[in-house]
Amino acid sequence: MENLLIITDKIFFGIIAISVIYAFAFAFFSVLGKKKRYPLAKKQERFLVLIPAYKEDRVIIQTVESILDQEYPENRMDIVVISDKMENATNLILSEMPVILMEINPEQSSKAYAMNYAIENMADKNYDVVVILDADNIVASKFISDINDAFYSGATAVQTHRTAKNLDNDMAILDAISEEINNSIFRRGHVKVGLSSALIGSGIALEYKWFSENVSKLSTAGEDKEMEILLLREGIFIDFLDYVFVYDEKVKKEEIFYNQRRRWLSSQFYSLYSGLKYLPKALFNLNLDYLDKIFQWMLLPKIILLGIISVIIVITTFISIELSFKWWALFLLLMTSFVLALPGFLITAKNIGVIKKLPLLFLLMFINLFRTKGANGKFIHTPKG
Repeated sequence: MENLLIITDKIFFGIIAISVIYAFAFAFFSVLGKKKRYPLAKKQERFLVLIPAYKEDRVIIQTVESILDQEYPENRMDIVVISDKMENATNLILSEMPVILMEINPEQSSKAYAMNYAIENMADKNYDVVVILDADNIVASKFISDINDAFYSGATAVQTHRTAKNLDNDMAILDAISEEINNSIFRRGHVKVGLSSALIGSGIALEYKWFSENVSKLSTAGEDKEMEILLLREGIFIDFLDYVFVYDEKVKKEEIFYNQRRRWLSSQFYSLYSGLKYLPKALFNLNLDYLDKIFQWMLLPKIILLGIISVIIVITTFISIELSFKWWALFLLLMTSFVLALPGFLITAKNIGVIKKLPLLFLLMFINLFRTKGANGKFIHTPKG
């Protein structure tokens, strides 16, 4: 029985250690070197900004106003709002603004459907770059100009730096912390070593020709992961514009966090399953970006890692304190990863106090592991308010 316990402990430790070491390695790389910045472009590309908006009456006007306030020529940028089940009063306001308003009412709503509808129904198709934003995103006045610099220099796909625009309660703070850790590990850390950044659903810019040819292939609630598969299969590098910010509204309620993460987990599992069939070709071609992405989708979520390690530390301390030593070391390595990955503005006494919510979030995420079936194939609206 004792030997079985030791063997089981070693197996579990090895599996979990892989996820922790991966997180630590890229968190460490994320703090090395200077941030890359593209030089000023000598040409202004033509932009199409897509904003799918499902029942987003509360936030959509402010988002559109922030795009209209760009330091970029109006004749080099078109804004399309795809209004899905928004109120007539909201649509009326939008119709009076200098945007292209498309009203849709599909039986099955999704961001993929909205974007595909917009591309199919645009009379003008003479664009260079498409930008995808969520209806609650706010951007600075040089947002489009900074993206233009990247595409003028040869970029085909970029993810901008999505960050929190609200830190007004414990859940919003935890959501913001989670996103910045992901920015460091899966975006900044990756591009620092020459690997592609992960996409995150909004604040994405893509070559218009590529997007228009591939948007019809997007069909699930995890459209960003579908885009990653398509891009990386073609060997297209996804850059991370660390200095170009998109301010995103963070969730404020536990049930919204639960539904959002359920959708994310489901799309991750589906993407992993879908992506495995292309793995042999990626291995043959030594497509490191694609191989890394498949491996990344096999890893455990951070809150699950933290919760499992904490539970095992308690159990092993009571059963055999010698077994707990390596788990304590793994816990410290994971916490070091988080500290390296977090920007200074989030490390405050107030924010440290939100750790009291972590057991609840671990429980919600753990339950989500067993409730992902079907969540990727249907639209789950996650209002932030």
